[in-house]
Amino acid sequence: MRRAASAQVLVLALLWGLCAWAIDLSALQPKGYVNDFAGVIDDQAELQIEQLCATIERDTGAQVAVVTLKSLEGEPIEDVANQLFRHWGIGKKETNEGVLLLLAIDDRRSRLEVGYGLEPYIPDGYAGSLLRELRPWLRAGDYTQAVTLAVRMLGDRIAQAKGTRVSPTPLHSVPRRPVRLPLAVLFPIIPVLLAMMIIGASYGARRRRLRYASGGPEDLLAGMLLGSMLSGPLRFPRASGPFGGYDAPGGFGGFGGFGGGDSGGGGASSSW
Repeated sequence: MRRAASAQVLVLALLWGLCAWAIDLSALQPKGYVNDFAGVIDDQAELQIEQLCATIERDTGAQVAVVTLKSLEGEPIEDVANQLFRHWGIGKKETNEGVLLLLAIDDRRSRLEVGYGLEPYIPDGYAGSLLRELRPWLRAGDYTQAVTLAVRMLGDRIAQAKGTRVSPTPLHSVPRRPVRLPLAVLFPIIPVLLAMMIIGASYGARRRRLRYASGGPEDLLAGMLLGSMLSGPLRFPRASGPFGGYDAPGGFGGFGGFGGGDSGGGGASSSW
């Protein structure tokens, strides 16, 4: 009896340990098409990939989701991908046209989970070849390039199968938020402005009258900067970069949530 009880306690302890280390998928909530929980994708590139996924959905009806995790916590990547796919409902419920790219960084494992509706377009063989295409980038630690390449390949594949095309991403679709310059940074400029005003005031009466009448450049610049300092930090537009600005959600084709799609485990897994 004691041995049986001890065995039961051991089994329960092992089960509890497995549960304790298992991934809590309910805590993973999608914020967009791209969910970089491992923090390995460049922020600027993430916005560009997000916009590309939105364009793919608009032009083909399919939803492409990207997820990065630090670790699988001992779970098979196939189980994690399938459960996450179903938990989020990637793809529309009516068509099940969703696909999930999952990267487990510390485990060096990748998975392409394909929804029922996309299996004719993305068979297991093609899914495996796509993951092999990503290996050089993944081995180099360039996860941004790997994800970008994968999303573009998936978008082109789905569009071609449906007899359509993915529209080019428009430049400067949404202006970027301005960068706020702290007030403390402007303090060293004040003496320069004062010196400019004193020099301007030392000119002849005629030039001074003409300058004040026309609003000369020194006075205009001084007025703008001093007025900005009195009213708050200056704002300058942030450089948009080569692909233009994008703020998600709410930008060009912003993420509106997944639609209840399902997957039966189709796709492929790989390592790097």
